[in-house]
Amino acid sequence: MNKDWLSISETQLESALGKACGPNIDAADLYLQQSLEESWILEDGIVKEGGFSIDRGFGLRVMSGEKTGFAYADQIALPSILEAAKSARSIVNSGGNAIIKSHSELVVPQLYPAINPLIITKDADKVIFLKEMDLLARKIDPRVKQVMLSLSGSYDAMVVMNTMGHVSSDIRPLVHFSVRIVVEENGRFESASAGCGGRDSYDCVIKNDIAANQVKRAVKQALQNLTAIPAPAGSFPVVLGPGWPAVLFHEAVGHGLEGDFNRKKTSVFTGKMGEKVASELCTVVDDGTIPGRRGSLTVDDEGTPSQKTVLIENGILKNYLQDNLNARLMKMKSTGNGRRESYSSLPMPRMTNTYLLPGKSTPEDIIASVEKGIYAADFSGGQVDITSGKFVFTASEAYLIEHGKITRPIKGATLIGSGHEVLKKISMVGNDLKLDSGIGTCGKAGQTVPVGVGQPTLKIESMTVGGSETR
Repeated sequence: MNKDWLSISETQLESALGKACGPNIDAADLYLQQSLEESWILEDGIVKEGGFSIDRGFGLRVMSGEKTGFAYADQIALPSILEAAKSARSIVNSGGNAIIKSHSELVVPQLYPAINPLIITKDADKVIFLKEMDLLARKIDPRVKQVMLSLSGSYDAMVVMNTMGHVSSDIRPLVHFSVRIVVEENGRFESASAGCGGRDSYDCVIKNDIAANQVKRAVKQALQNLTAIPAPAGSFPVVLGPGWPAVLFHEAVGHGLEGDFNRKKTSVFTGKMGEKVASELCTVVDDGTIPGRRGSLTVDDEGTPSQKTVLIENGILKNYLQDNLNARLMKMKSTGNGRRESYSSLPMPRMTNTYLLPGKSTPEDIIASVEKGIYAADFSGGQVDITSGKFVFTASEAYLIEHGKITRPIKGATLIGSGHEVLKKISMVGNDLKLDSGIGTCGKAGQTVPVGVGQPTLKIESMTVGGSETR
């Protein structure tokens, strides 16, 4: 167990966790965490903001049936852990004690380097990099009027121990770069954003023009918006571009496949295991084992190794995403998707990197098959109802498809539908699978965690498009 940042021995932790046990306790776990975070914000060539924080604490959970007792503190000290064990146990009305003896630490392949990105790159070099990106954006086009850049990184160390005698630890680096561009022409202002990141040092965005390509992309998108025409309204075939547009399925479908919603029977997918829920062209997986990806985890926040889980295979529902609690109550196995925002939060089933596998069609053939429709290349946000699967998503970059060709850029396009219904309307799937650039963040029950999404180009036979022009 990595104990460089801990001041308590493994034996003391075992003893403290034992205090949380009792005759009516199904399971208990102790999660310890130390996080270092920093952020740099450059606006119009000037460093406007910089921040650094350290957070350190533990969360202790006791489970009895569907009841959960939970206590946490923003310090790691034996008296605090013992008091938390007493409090968590009392919540589920159980007394007693047990002897916990940890086995050897679970050894799994490391998916990212165990490094602290905050100290590997000098602060001066981070600022120089941001200023270079500012100059790059302004050199691309004189219509660029405002450039806002941010660079952030974190170093997260965790240890989790449970009453089954399992102990796991992980060192999780994470970096992120983002850019927002404002352009102006003849009094008309437009904007666009882009970003990238991953679980590595800052080099993963600074080197090989990774961040520079995102700056160019944001400028291009903002300039296109200057000439964009109002989006049409009505029902059209919609083609989704590869990569980030998969956020639509993450929100409208992925959450509905999480175990807690299905155990509580509040998901549209409840009770449909083994049934056809999508087009036979659709195979959807959640994979937390992709090296270096923003959503990847060597082990989840309950100590279970991450894995690749096939959720939908050729249109058939195969699995739900599970944490330990919901898997036990549903008599299933954890899929390594127990995640929490921090030590002060309870774990719950969450996605990691969720994507649709590629098909056999070429992107060119997909576009050519549409006489009149919409091509959505990027999304800026949306709203979803988990119970019904209904969603509204706003396209930040979209175009008309006319006579089998992508033509004029449009703005103000919103895609309206229901996730499970849209899955059934997928009529073509491209061979160009692409993962997002490393920007995904997922919110659920007040907790935010990093995630990844991906998909190839795909065609939805018909969708409701909200716009300002009737065509």
